[in-house]
Amino acid sequence: MVALQDNRDLLDKAVAGERLTPEDGLRLLDSGDLAALGRAADEVTRRLHPENYRTYNIDRNINYTNVCTAVCDFCAFYRTPKSAEGYVLDRDELYQKIAETVELGGDQILMQGGLHPEFKLEWYEELLGDIKSRFPQVNIHGFSPPEIYHFTKVSKLPLPTVLERLKAAGLGSLPGGGAEILVDRVRRAITRGKVLTDNWLNVNRVWHELGGRSSATMMFGHVETLAERIEHLERLRQLQDETGGFTAFICWTFQPEHTEMADIAPAGAFEYLKTNAVARLYLDNFANIQSSWVTQGLKIGQLALLYGANDMGSLMIEENVVAEAGTVHHLSLDEIRGAISELGYVPRQRNVRYELIDAGHEQEAIESNHRRYAEIRAAQRQRLGNGGRRNIVPLSIVPGDSTA
Repeated sequence: MVALQDNRDLLDKAVAGERLTPEDGLRLLDSGDLAALGRAADEVTRRLHPENYRTYNIDRNINYTNVCTAVCDFCAFYRTPKSAEGYVLDRDELYQKIAETVELGGDQILMQGGLHPEFKLEWYEELLGDIKSRFPQVNIHGFSPPEIYHFTKVSKLPLPTVLERLKAAGLGSLPGGGAEILVDRVRRAITRGKVLTDNWLNVNRVWHELGGRSSATMMFGHVETLAERIEHLERLRQLQDETGGFTAFICWTFQPEHTEMADIAPAGAFEYLKTNAVARLYLDNFANIQSSWVTQGLKIGQLALLYGANDMGSLMIEENVVAEAGTVHHLSLDEIRGAISELGYVPRQRNVRYELIDAGHEQEAIESNHRRYAEIRAAQRQRLGNGGRRNIVPLSIVPGDSTA
């Protein structure tokens, strides 16, 4: 571990807005002084976001299929093409999920799936068109870079053509899924049949050149070294220098349960907060850092707002991938807003571009969530038959969903 006094120069450098080198980043990531890292990250966040609010959004993670040709040792969600447990979501169920999201004040769906071996680009264009024809106001934050790269192979089309056609069909923005660690040694060690680093980055590059925006992620705490975490951040920072197209960075710890890597001890809150803080210090050209309460829970997710994050993330009406690995945290809208308020900030709903949602719409969303939560509580009490409060679940559990 590096002593606190050895890092003060680096922390002061980052707080002043000077760029850290990869060597600087590694020194900080190797530091055990979590409090010092947190203070510096919070100073950077306050410099970039002096406003009196912190943000969140309302969306739903819809996994349109779990059929996947890639083999990822860290994934408990995917099923092979021949598996009896594979599915493709039918349109009626998809529309119902989106309608419920809109009812709860959401303006976006996060739509991702496995790498299906049969669907050509036309299938995805039809899917997008069907959604936009019924819900024109909803942003489709869809298809991670591995999926996009897979589309080019299945359809035998160049990447710019695929992205141009998806954009014309209604794709609004790209999620940062499938990044894991952007170092080929790591990617080859934990997955087969999936896009490598340069092509993951190039999907985002071309999308940004078309005027699109995307998010960037990192899943850490498995087989990577600390230096490889920094290499991941460096590759993202370089592309952001080039295009400016990333809206935010989100990191989370690997969830090993029910995966082929279940023997790896999960990284804890200390490692998460430390990495989140270093990411804020290192990614000087990223405007936003998002908390990952979905993997960390309410209190650590809240603490992330003091360790470099300025956004609490999504209500996440539905989430399946992390939940399949055994990590199931549920928060209501009141809990998300309350976590922000407890830190002295005004909670504000935002869209995918981190623009604030109209205050009237935000209030309607709050009221709609209150009504739905009351309905769920009433239904649970009726099932219990004695007016008890046992097993009352938060609002983010929508009837019919296996997870939230």
